[in-house]
Amino acid sequence: MSVSGDILRSWRRPGAVVRALLAQGQREDRALVYLMVACGLIFLGQWPRLIRIAEEGDGVPLQALLGGALLGWMFIAPLLAYGIAALLRLGMVALRRPIGWYAARLALFWSLLATSPLWMAHGVVAGYAGSGPMTEAVGLVVLVALFRSIAAGLGAAALEAREASA
Repeated sequence: MSVSGDILRSWRRPGAVVRALLAQGQREDRALVYLMVACGLIFLGQWPRLIRIAEEGDGVPLQALLGGALLGWMFIAPLLAYGIAALLRLGMVALRRPIGWYAARLALFWSLLATSPLWMAHGVVAGYAGSGPMTEAVGLVVLVALFRSIAAGLGAAALEAREASA
């Protein structure tokens, strides 16, 4: 199925999508593309918020705000994502549900990509409504969706690992 179709399926059954991706074999290039596309979409989704901040007149030009966001989302966030994936894998081992390093990375990276439309919506709401209860509510929805997707992906990876070892 297409990536966009898998993203839509992930909103209902994220574990099943991660399991199908794991069944395609270990493809580090694909996992890295998922991460980079997710970071790129999240970066683009921040533009309305950054434009609002620049127009409010804090003295920081829009180009500087965009440059900082670009550095953060396209260079620093991917490095942090690899570290978080390693911690997730170690956490699963501590819970006695061992999964592979690749499975942990795929579960996290796919979750970021699958929730990237929500991240973009959060940026739009922050850009038009500013900071406030509506922006915080959308941010909470984004976090819940992300954590739900990560948990389902890790659970599917653990089930896949258990079946492979049996």
